[in-house]
Amino acid sequence: MATIFTKIINGDIPCYKLAEDDRYFAFLDINPLAKGHALVVPKAEVDYIFDLDPDTLAGLFRFSQRLAKAIELVVTCERIGVAVIGLEVPHAHVHLVPINGIHDIDFSKPRVALSNEELSALSKDISVKFED
Repeated sequence: MATIFTKIINGDIPCYKLAEDDRYFAFLDINPLAKGHALVVPKAEVDYIFDLDPDTLAGLFRFSQRLAKAIELVVTCERIGVAVIGLEVPHAHVHLVPINGIHDIDFSKPRVALSNEELSALSKDISVKFED
């Protein structure tokens, strides 16, 4: 059975897409730790990030780096934090979270509420910077 991320990639579940190529897909987290919190996933449905083949893993981080730089151009923050938890969805993924301090990437803290309009505008702004 396809994971929720595969369903998002396939367009079966809507998302605020940020970027895509033939191997990777990125979208905004709809329950974010911070404005601009993104998820980056390989299109290959592999549960554990360290089970990805070396080229896919390296490519995932190259794609994530490029997206992080685009997010930084749109969202005011000290830097983009990176987290790989891998327990909540059985599909390898990277969290990119705009942070100003170490505690900003604490997944037990309350989430930021953004409207659909805010998420839509944010996704468009980040997408444009990704493509530049």
